[in-house]
Amino acid sequence: MSKVDDLLASKFVCARCKHQGAIVHRLQLRRFVVIHYYTFVSCTNCGYTEAYNTNMLKNKDDLEAFLDILFAG
Repeated sequence: MSKVDDLLASKFVCARCKHQGAIVHRLQLRRFVVIHYYTFVSCTNCGYTEAYNTNMLKNKDDLEAFLDILFAG
């Protein structure tokens, strides 16, 4: 598991049941020559899933601070 996946799994707070903790899955989609990467984060309690554009997460200078803001609330 990558650093991004580890951080997402540990920082995730479910929007539905407020449980903290998740399972992370990656998906690669090809459209002709363009490849898109997505990360799906699923709550380990209720299964609620959110999808993230992995390229956007990797480009953050301070990923941990970004995830704190993303999941604060």
